[in-house]
Amino acid sequence: MKTLLVIGGSGFFGKSILDAFSRGLLDPWQVSKIIVMARNAEALLDEAPNLVGKNVELYSADITKTDLLPSADYVIHAAASTDVRDYLTRPENEKRNIQAGAYHYCDLAKKYHKESKIVYVSSGAVYGKQPDNLDRLQETFIPDNWDNMDTGKIDYALAKKDAENAIVQLGFDGLKVSIARCFAFVGPWLPRDQHFAIGNFMDNILKKTPIIVKANHRVYRSYMYADDLVEWLMTIVEHASAECPIYNVGSDEGVMLGDLAEKLALSYGITADVNKITVDKIDRYIPSVDKVTRTLGLQLKYDLDLAVKKTIENICLKQLS
Repeated sequence: MKTLLVIGGSGFFGKSILDAFSRGLLDPWQVSKIIVMARNAEALLDEAPNLVGKNVELYSADITKTDLLPSADYVIHAAASTDVRDYLTRPENEKRNIQAGAYHYCDLAKKYHKESKIVYVSSGAVYGKQPDNLDRLQETFIPDNWDNMDTGKIDYALAKKDAENAIVQLGFDGLKVSIARCFAFVGPWLPRDQHFAIGNFMDNILKKTPIIVKANHRVYRSYMYADDLVEWLMTIVEHASAECPIYNVGSDEGVMLGDLAEKLALSYGITADVNKITVDKIDRYIPSVDKVTRTLGLQLKYDLDLAVKKTIENICLKQLS
């Protein structure tokens, strides 16, 4: 039986992993214990007490400062703020936190995780702004520059790229590592009061309020369901090696946000207030998953319609419990 350490385990990724663990979805990897490491891991006792079972250990520590790491067979490093407001109000601070979290972990991993399999949770932001004529981003894509990214995203993207470089170096040092470039997700633990458009849509559905899309240009996104995310992360970490394979993690099923808003409104009996397209601009953020499908045999189990349905159902179940 094996132990999984989730660094930064109190957010959406950590809760989704714990949820999957509680339903036996990590059994294929023989995971019998999860250690959740976060600055305030005990917050899970208030936020999601049903996820903190007898085989879950809470370990409060700051990955940028701690001198100790629990031993583990698998490590998922997912420590970073995902709230865009942090990057708008204090970009340099957030950039330093991401870099420090990766650099300090790499120093400690050489001592505590020499025999572990490790996946670093990066972001599709490292590709920069997706070109208008490119439907899906492949792992080999290299951006020409970063200047065309939105304010607040540049520091995040550069910090994630620096962190990736540090993880790759761990591979050169002989550790088994991998990188998951994550895109957009939906699931019952996704915040519904932040910048995640589909999280806001879920909130509108639950509260029976209008879905509002303010963008006056075409915005395309794709959404992977949380259970697919966990399966992909576990498969990627299982295949970690000194060569540090890099994979996109997300759905390649793109949809325009305005169209999604109107479809959801119709399906759930609410209204949608969608701005007309008046600006000839495209904002697309969609991965190619050909590599992970070809090399690891992974496929999405949940299309967008089913992912939304499962999200709503599970949020309602959580509220009743």
